[in-house]
Amino acid sequence: MLREDRMMMRIVMILVIAVIDVSNGEFPRFQQPTKADGSLQVLVVGDWGRKGHYNQSQLAHQMGVTTDKMDIDFVISTGDNFYDDGLIHVNDPAFHQSFTHIYTAPSLQKTWYNVLGNHDYRGDALAQLSPVLQARDNRWFCMKSFILDADIVEFFFIDTTPFQDKYFTKPKDHVYDWRGVLPREKYLSTLLQDLESALIESKAKWKLVIGHHTIKSASDHGNTQELIDKVLPILEANGVDLYINGHDHCLQHIASPDSPLQFLTSGGGSKAWRGVYEWPNPKEMKFFYDGQGFMTLDITHHQISFNFYDIFGSILHKWSVRPQPSIISAI
Repeated sequence: MLREDRMMMRIVMILVIAVIDVSNGEFPRFQQPTKADGSLQVLVVGDWGRKGHYNQSQLAHQMGVTTDKMDIDFVISTGDNFYDDGLIHVNDPAFHQSFTHIYTAPSLQKTWYNVLGNHDYRGDALAQLSPVLQARDNRWFCMKSFILDADIVEFFFIDTTPFQDKYFTKPKDHVYDWRGVLPREKYLSTLLQDLESALIESKAKWKLVIGHHTIKSASDHGNTQELIDKVLPILEANGVDLYINGHDHCLQHIASPDSPLQFLTSGGGSKAWRGVYEWPNPKEMKFFYDGQGFMTLDITHHQISFNFYDIFGSILHKWSVRPQPSIISAI
C-alpha cells in the first residue's frame, strides 16, 4: 500500500472516531505530546487567510524567524482561516495560496489546530473539516469543537460562530453553511453541556478555551454578548485560566475584574484595523495593539507566560499567570 494511501486511511479513521465521540454527546479528544520536561511552546495566530496580501506573507516570514529560536510544539489558529468567504470546496486553490505556500518556514511545519470563524462559515465550512485537506498538507487539523489533551494543560476548542444571533437574523448578502448546526438551539445546548462537563471532569493543571469570537474586546466587534451570557459563566465557574480568540484584527489582553480569567486576542494575522479602540476601564486593559502580529505561549507546571509580537518580531507585551489566583503579575 502506498504511503499516501496509508496516511489517508489513518486520517479517515481519526475522523470516524471523532464522529463517534460527537454522536455520544462529547467533544472528541486528541492527545498532544509535550517536551521531556512536560512543557509546551505554542504559537497563536488568527484572521490570516488572504493569499499573502495585507502583510500576511511578511508576518508569516517573521513567525518563522521568531519560532526558529523557540522549538514550538504546534500552532493554534483562532479562525477566519480563508477570506472573504471561506473555501469554495475541498479543491479550492485558496488552501495552498493562503496556507501551504505562505507558512513555509521549517519551524512552522508543525500541526496547526484550527477552529472555524464566521468568514469560514460563508463558504463550504465542511471542506475545512475534510480529510482531503489534511492529506494535502499534514499540518492541517480542523474541527468545530474538540479537546487537545497535553498532560498538564487541556485546550478546549469551541465553535463560536453559531452563538451570534446576527448571522441568522441579519445575514445581509452572506450565505452561511449551517450544515451540522441546525436545529441551532439543540446544537448550542449540546455544545454548552459538553463544554461544562469536560471542564468539570478535567484534572489538568491549566485549562485554556479557544474560540474565534471575542468575549471581551475593545476593537471593532467589541464584546460578544451571546458568549458573555452563555459561555463566560461556565468558564468562570470551572477555573479556566485563559480565553483565546481572534475575530477582532488586533492584539489585546484584558483582565477579568471578577476572576483570574484572562482574555487574549490574537487576530492580527493579516489585515489589521487601525484606530479602533473603546474600553471603559483602563485597569482591565493590560495591552492593546491595532496592527499585525501574533502571540506565543510558554506553558510549564509552574506558570504560563505569553508574549505578543509585532510584524518585525519585537515583543510588545509580556505577562505570566501562575496557578494561584492571587499571583498574576506582569513581567
